[in-house]
Amino acid sequence: MIEIKDKIIFNTENKMKQSLNSTQHEFNTIRTGRASAALLDRIFIDYYGSKTSLKHIANVSIPETRSIIISPYEPKFLNEIEKQILASDLGINPTNDGKVIRLAIPQLNEERRIELVKIIKKISEDGKVSIRNIRREVNDEIKKMEKRSDLTKDDRVDLQEKVQKITDKYIDKIDESLSLKEEEIMEV
Repeated sequence: MIEIKDKIIFNTENKMKQSLNSTQHEFNTIRTGRASAALLDRIFIDYYGSKTSLKHIANVSIPETRSIIISPYEPKFLNEIEKQILASDLGINPTNDGKVIRLAIPQLNEERRIELVKIIKKISEDGKVSIRNIRREVNDEIKKMEKRSDLTKDDRVDLQEKVQKITDKYIDKIDESLSLKEEEIMEV
């Protein structure tokens, strides 16, 4: 009985941790006026017929807080990389000197900052919904286990309380991440 309960708690925690990590990864792809290699996570290049992440076909370096240098392993992909960056929602104009691509990260204006805060709040809410869905699925499974007599009523209540505590913990972590990202975006 104890190992079933431990397994449920362990699996619940792992699923919620994955949701938190996914939400934080989404936060990292939002441009804040500082250079970050994570900005390029959504850029994919047609590399010999397959869509490949930019990071797999080029070296990405951050020489200063407001610039990114992309050095492709094969120079013939410079134009394709430049084209994909222009087509992305980054809002950054790449400079191609024939060897590397330079990205100058512009200062964000107040209007854009407010827009980005709305975007990260939506990402945060999506993350919380994901965690609540995990809680709902686990609680449904716990109820089914009680109906099958795999758990007692006391075990069900105890498990549901533990699942709620884990849910609260991960929702708080998303709120903390949101607060930090919001602060980073609004920083002048």
